[in-house]
Formats: sequence, structure tokens, C-alpha cells
Amino acid sequence: MITRIVKMTLDPDKVKAFEQHFDQYQLHIRNFPGNQFLKLYQDIHQPHVFFTYSYWDSEDDLNQYRNSELFAKVWAETKPMFAEKAQAWSVACKVELP
Repeated sequence: MITRIVKMTLDPDKVKAFEQHFDQYQLHIRNFPGNQFLKLYQDIHQPHVFFTYSYWDSEDDLNQYRNSELFAKVWAETKPMFAEKAQAWSVACKVELP
């Protein structure tokens, strides 16, 4: 399993529109094959900065999503809301605490 972390810095005037946009698509993303988890976090000191954390069964599953019509639609509508280029990391857990 891998975790995908995406940091998005939005235009402060677009925060409300982004939240509505995320609400509209979150279940579609969560139900995409290979997705196990999706959550949106908001920075407590910079409310225009958001992070998504998603769990994928494999990198292939993530890449299938990233190459899907769903991703193309979501990203095309999200990207104009950014104040900065999004940053993304794919990570794997190395140590699990009991």
C-alpha cells in the first residue's frame, strides 16, 4: 500500500469553491478501484493551504487513477484555483507502531 500526499496552496478567494469542488468529487475518488482512503486536511495557520492523503493498494492503482477521465476532470477544475503549483509525494510506511 502507498500513501499519496498532495499539498495545494489555493488563492485565498477560492477556498470556499475548492471545498465545494472536493465535496462534489470525494466519493468518486474514494470509490475508484484501488483507493482505500481519502481525506482532506486544512492547515490551521494558513487556511488557504490544503493537503489530501489517499491510500492506494499499489502505485499501478494510483497511476490508473491519475490517467483516468475522472482525474482529468477533477484536476482541470481544481488547477485554476491554485496560487502555487501543487506538490505531491508517494510514500510507503516503513514502521508501524503497535
